[in-house]
Amino acid sequence: MRVKDLDFERMEVRLRRGKGGKDRVTMLPSTAKADLMQQLRHARALHQKDLTEGAGHVALPDAIARKYPNSPTEWGWQFVFPATGRYFDREAQIERRHHLQETVIQKAVRNAARRAGITKHATCHSLRNSLATHLLESGYDIRTVQELTTACPNRASGQRMRHERSN
Repeated sequence: MRVKDLDFERMEVRLRRGKGGKDRVTMLPSTAKADLMQQLRHARALHQKDLTEGAGHVALPDAIARKYPNSPTEWGWQFVFPATGRYFDREAQIERRHHLQETVIQKAVRNAARRAGITKHATCHSLRNSLATHLLESGYDIRTVQELTTACPNRASGQRMRHERSN
């Protein structure tokens, strides 16, 4: 997830190239906002340090780097959860920083479940299922829940959530 994928005004997250290679938009829980802001401060400080040291580049999808030559070092394209170390991209001949590996997140979810005393098997996918269950229990219709928890490539789900919340 890149910095530009978080929209705090609309309280949305854009998930790019998910299942089936599709983008989707889902809600950003208000309870996550403060922690994400703190994470962004950490990521920005790390990015500034990288830039000062002549690095600060990220790999970009498709031809974006060719079309927008400054984009690999722009803040919006940086990862929200950057890797702890940098690597040297031999092809481009520059030092880059990637995002945390999925296994780091998976391990954190397992450890959090264990610390919380949850004895059931807990994975990142469990969080998605939990979200769906809570939304259904709160009275959201099944179509909205499906849009929020599957790879639907439209913006309607976030708009519908805001509309339903305001009613």
